[in-house]
Amino acid sequence: MKNYAYILLALMVLTACQKSENEQAAAMLSQIQTLYGEARYAETLDSIESLRMKFPKAIETRKQALRIWQEASLKMAQDDVQQTDSALQATLLQIDQAKTLLEANMLRQKRDSLRARFEAMCGVVRMIHMRQGNSQPQ
Repeated sequence: MKNYAYILLALMVLTACQKSENEQAAAMLSQIQTLYGEARYAETLDSIESLRMKFPKAIETRKQALRIWQEASLKMAQDDVQQTDSALQATLLQIDQAKTLLEANMLRQKRDSLRARFEAMCGVVRMIHMRQGNSQPQ
């Protein structure tokens, strides 16, 4: 009986010394915040997914990570909108300067594709703003 008491006491000491999931996840969250601060948004999102899988019970840390997830997703979508808009503007100029009908038609097809992508990414930005509770895009 005494042996069981010692084993139980040893287990209690070992368990008490272990960090909680929130404490363990906090170190990972710090790394995620660093990645976000360095504008490494894809890596930020990957790290948040990893945090979610490793620490499913770290609720408070996961709540903080969700806010970073939304911000990183928003930044990525805004960057994509900007790049797509630039490519669309360049394509519109090229259409006017096309030398053949074939070239103009190929550029119009590219224009249509870029417009569709632009509209889709603007929709993504609007959806993220809605999820964040913002009524007006910033």
